[in-house]
Amino acid sequence: MNAATPKAEDLSLPQAFLLLATNDKDGEPELLAYVLRTTLAGAILAELDLLGAVAVQGKHVRATGAAPESDFQHVLELIREKSRPHTPKRWVSMLEGRGQVHRVYEGMASLGIVEHVGEKHLGLFKSTRYPEKDHGPEAALLQKIQAALGLKPAGAPPADAMLAGAPPADATPAGAAPDATPADATPPVASAPAATPPDARTTALIALLQAAGLLGRLFPAADQNRANELVKNHWPSRAVEDELRMIRLGLEEAAI
Repeated sequence: MNAATPKAEDLSLPQAFLLLATNDKDGEPELLAYVLRTTLAGAILAELDLLGAVAVQGKHVRATGAAPESDFQHVLELIREKSRPHTPKRWVSMLEGRGQVHRVYEGMASLGIVEHVGEKHLGLFKSTRYPEKDHGPEAALLQKIQAALGLKPAGAPPADAMLAGAPPADATPAGAAPDATPADATPPVASAPAATPPDARTTALIALLQAAGLLGRLFPAADQNRANELVKNHWPSRAVEDELRMIRLGLEEAAI
């Protein structure tokens, strides 16, 4: 990672989510377009929530007092200027779109994390992909999520490998009586690492990945009960789930 590339904790939630939701090699999203756009809208709300710029009051999202500048100032101003407050789900519905996705991708391209690759068809640009250019930020994100979920880091030896050097249970050390049991004969027991309590940003990212259906694909060994317990009170991801449920219901009715 070069000095100009941000660390994982410096990425906004929309950037972190989109990075994990994009194939490293070909730069194509790993999710259906409507799932990607809807979850990214929730990630924008989650980022503003983390910054203290918005909060849920009653059933509606409202702008709070002064907040630090962010890449999503235009969304904050939109929330401030609305004459009628809206629910989290309604804001997710209003914010989802190709423009938001493109803006976040281009922001990461300017930081050197992904590369803007345009494909021409008949002389015109018809599609744009964003393959990974610097794996450092994504690797750090994955490590933080693994720690939060209590998973072994990538490359850690499996339990049977850890026990490979232990003597068989019925082995008799040289010079010992057949019925003697050496003090160190008990093989080491491999246990899963204890989960590290995640910070608020990592918790929010886990919640968004869960809402998009991506958490289990990225971490198939994750304990779903643990993940659900971590994210149960995250209102932006619940809004994403509600909106996705309505979209899928509409698609099912249209197919009948």
